[in-house]
Amino acid sequence: MLVPQEHSPDPRPMLRDVQHSNPDPETNLEPSPKVRRLGAWTVAGDLPSSFRYAAQGLIYSFRSQRNFRIHVVTGAVVFGLGLWLQLPLAQLAVLVLTVAAVLVLELINTATEAVVDLAIGRRFHPLARIAKDCAAAAVLVAAISSLVIAALLLLPALLARLGV
Repeated sequence: MLVPQEHSPDPRPMLRDVQHSNPDPETNLEPSPKVRRLGAWTVAGDLPSSFRYAAQGLIYSFRSQRNFRIHVVTGAVVFGLGLWLQLPLAQLAVLVLTVAAVLVLELINTATEAVVDLAIGRRFHPLARIAKDCAAAAVLVAAISSLVIAALLLLPALLARLGV
Protein backbone atom coordinates (compact mmCIF):
# COMPACT_ATOMS: atom_id res chain seq x y z
CA MET A 1 0.00 0.00 0.00
CA LEU A 2 1.25 3.43 -0.85
CA VAL A 3 1.60 5.75 2.09
CA PRO A 4 2.16 9.48 1.73
CA GLN A 5 5.72 10.27 2.75
CA GLU A 6 7.31 13.43 4.00
CA HIS A 7 8.83 15.33 1.12
CA SER A 8 12.00 17.21 1.84
CA PRO A 9 11.95 20.70 0.38
CA ASP A 10 13.78 21.10 -2.89
CA PRO A 11 16.90 23.20 -2.26
CA ARG A 12 16.84 24.54 -5.81
CA PRO A 13 15.34 27.99 -6.30
CA MET A 14 12.08 28.41 -8.19
CA LEU A 15 13.54 31.22 -10.25
CA ARG A 16 17.07 31.37 -11.44
CA ASP A 17 19.30 32.94 -14.02
CA VAL A 18 17.80 36.40 -13.67
CA GLN A 19 19.90 38.48 -16.03
CA HIS A 20 19.69 42.21 -16.41
CA SER A 21 21.19 43.76 -19.49
CA ASN A 22 22.36 47.32 -19.67
CA PRO A 23 19.60 49.92 -19.57
CA ASP A 24 18.40 51.17 -22.90
CA PRO A 25 20.35 54.43 -23.40
CA GLU A 26 17.56 56.11 -25.34
CA THR A 27 14.73 55.52 -22.88
CA ASN A 28 16.88 55.12 -19.80
CA LEU A 29 14.53 52.34 -18.70
CA GLU A 30 15.68 49.03 -17.32
CA PRO A 31 14.40 46.20 -19.54
CA SER A 32 12.39 43.48 -17.84
CA PRO A 33 14.57 40.69 -16.48
CA LYS A 34 14.86 37.46 -18.41
CA VAL A 35 13.61 34.66 -16.17
CA ARG A 36 14.03 30.95 -16.72
CA ARG A 37 11.62 28.97 -14.58
CA LEU A 38 12.31 25.53 -13.29
CA GLY A 39 9.43 23.31 -14.30
CA ALA A 40 8.06 20.15 -12.77
CA TRP A 41 10.11 18.16 -15.27
CA THR A 42 13.22 18.88 -13.23
CA VAL A 43 11.79 16.97 -10.27
CA ALA A 44 10.99 13.74 -12.11
CA GLY A 45 14.22 13.68 -14.04
CA ASP A 46 12.95 11.57 -16.91
CA LEU A 47 9.69 10.72 -18.64
CA PRO A 48 9.33 7.18 -17.21
CA SER A 49 9.61 8.64 -13.70
CA SER A 50 6.81 11.08 -14.49
CA PHE A 51 4.57 8.24 -15.61
CA ARG A 52 5.52 6.21 -12.53
CA TYR A 53 4.54 9.09 -10.23
CA ALA A 54 1.23 9.48 -12.05
CA ALA A 55 0.58 5.75 -11.75
CA GLN A 56 1.32 5.94 -8.03
CA GLY A 57 -1.31 8.67 -7.74
CA LEU A 58 -3.86 6.52 -9.54
CA ILE A 59 -3.02 3.49 -7.40
CA TYR A 60 -3.19 5.52 -4.20
CA SER A 61 -6.58 6.97 -5.17
CA PHE A 62 -7.97 3.59 -6.20
CA ARG A 63 -6.82 1.92 -2.99
CA SER A 64 -7.73 4.66 -0.55
CA GLN A 65 -10.74 6.45 -2.04
CA ARG A 66 -14.02 4.55 -2.09
CA ASN A 67 -15.68 7.08 -4.39
CA PHE A 68 -12.86 6.82 -6.92
CA ARG A 69 -13.38 3.04 -7.06
CA ILE A 70 -17.13 3.56 -7.49
CA HIS A 71 -16.54 5.98 -10.37
CA VAL A 72 -14.05 3.63 -12.06
CA VAL A 73 -16.43 0.66 -11.87
CA THR A 74 -19.43 2.73 -12.95
CA GLY A 75 -17.46 4.18 -15.85
CA ALA A 76 -16.35 0.73 -16.98
CA VAL A 77 -19.93 -0.55 -16.84
CA VAL A 78 -21.23 2.45 -18.79
CA PHE A 79 -18.53 2.11 -21.43
CA GLY A 80 -19.14 -1.65 -21.68
CA LEU A 81 -22.85 -1.00 -22.09
CA GLY A 82 -22.11 1.53 -24.81
CA LEU A 83 -19.97 -1.04 -26.65
CA TRP A 84 -22.65 -3.72 -26.25
CA LEU A 85 -25.28 -1.33 -27.61
CA GLN A 86 -22.93 -0.52 -30.50
CA LEU A 87 -23.15 3.21 -30.00
CA PRO A 88 -21.53 5.35 -32.69
CA LEU A 89 -17.92 6.35 -32.03
CA ALA A 90 -18.87 9.96 -31.34
CA GLN A 91 -21.27 8.88 -28.59
CA LEU A 92 -18.68 6.50 -27.12
CA ALA A 93 -16.19 9.37 -27.12
CA VAL A 94 -18.65 11.54 -25.20
CA LEU A 95 -19.08 8.75 -22.64
CA VAL A 96 -15.31 8.41 -22.28
CA LEU A 97 -14.90 12.17 -21.83
CA THR A 98 -17.61 12.40 -19.18
CA VAL A 99 -16.25 9.44 -17.23
CA ALA A 100 -12.73 10.87 -17.50
CA ALA A 101 -13.95 14.26 -16.26
CA VAL A 102 -15.46 12.67 -13.16
CA LEU A 103 -12.28 10.67 -12.48
CA VAL A 104 -10.08 13.74 -12.97
CA LEU A 105 -12.22 15.77 -10.59
CA GLU A 106 -12.14 12.96 -8.05
CA LEU A 107 -8.32 12.96 -8.25
CA ILE A 108 -8.26 16.74 -7.81
CA ASN A 109 -10.62 16.37 -4.85
CA THR A 110 -8.29 13.82 -3.27
CA ALA A 111 -5.29 16.09 -3.84
CA THR A 112 -7.16 19.08 -2.41
CA GLU A 113 -8.10 17.16 0.71
CA ALA A 114 -4.51 16.01 1.19
CA VAL A 115 -3.07 19.50 0.77
CA VAL A 116 -5.62 21.03 3.13
CA ASP A 117 -4.92 18.35 5.73
CA LEU A 118 -1.20 18.94 5.32
CA ALA A 119 -1.62 22.67 5.74
CA ILE A 120 -3.86 22.70 8.80
CA GLY A 121 -3.23 19.32 10.41
CA ARG A 122 -5.95 18.14 12.78
CA ARG A 123 -7.25 21.61 13.48
CA PHE A 124 -10.57 22.90 12.19
CA HIS A 125 -10.62 25.93 9.96
CA PRO A 126 -13.70 27.23 8.13
CA LEU A 127 -11.72 27.94 4.96
CA ALA A 128 -10.41 24.36 4.94
CA ARG A 129 -13.99 23.13 5.17
CA ILE A 130 -14.98 25.37 2.26
CA ALA A 131 -12.07 24.11 0.12
CA LYS A 132 -12.93 20.48 0.81
CA ASP A 133 -16.67 20.98 0.36
CA CYS A 134 -16.25 22.84 -2.92
CA ALA A 135 -13.88 20.19 -4.31
CA ALA A 136 -16.39 17.50 -3.35
CA ALA A 137 -19.22 19.55 -4.89
CA ALA A 138 -17.29 19.74 -8.18
CA VAL A 139 -17.17 15.94 -8.26
CA LEU A 140 -20.87 15.75 -7.43
CA VAL A 141 -21.83 18.15 -10.22
CA ALA A 142 -19.70 16.22 -12.72
CA ALA A 143 -21.11 12.88 -11.56
CA ILE A 144 -24.72 14.06 -11.88
CA SER A 145 -23.97 15.56 -15.30
CA SER A 146 -22.35 12.33 -16.43
CA LEU A 147 -25.40 10.36 -15.30
CA VAL A 148 -27.65 12.61 -17.38
CA ILE A 149 -25.35 12.31 -20.39
CA ALA A 150 -25.18 8.53 -20.02
CA ALA A 151 -28.96 8.32 -19.78
CA LEU A 152 -29.39 10.49 -22.87
CA LEU A 153 -26.94 8.38 -24.86
CA LEU A 154 -27.69 4.91 -23.54
CA LEU A 155 -31.42 4.89 -22.86
CA PRO A 156 -32.67 5.25 -26.45
CA ALA A 157 -30.27 2.56 -27.69
CA LEU A 158 -31.12 0.29 -24.75
CA LEU A 159 -34.87 0.68 -25.27
CA ALA A 160 -34.45 -0.02 -29.00
CA ARG A 161 -32.36 -3.11 -28.21
CA LEU A 162 -35.01 -4.38 -25.79
CA GLY A 163 -37.74 -3.70 -28.35
CA VAL A 164 -39.60 -1.23 -26.18
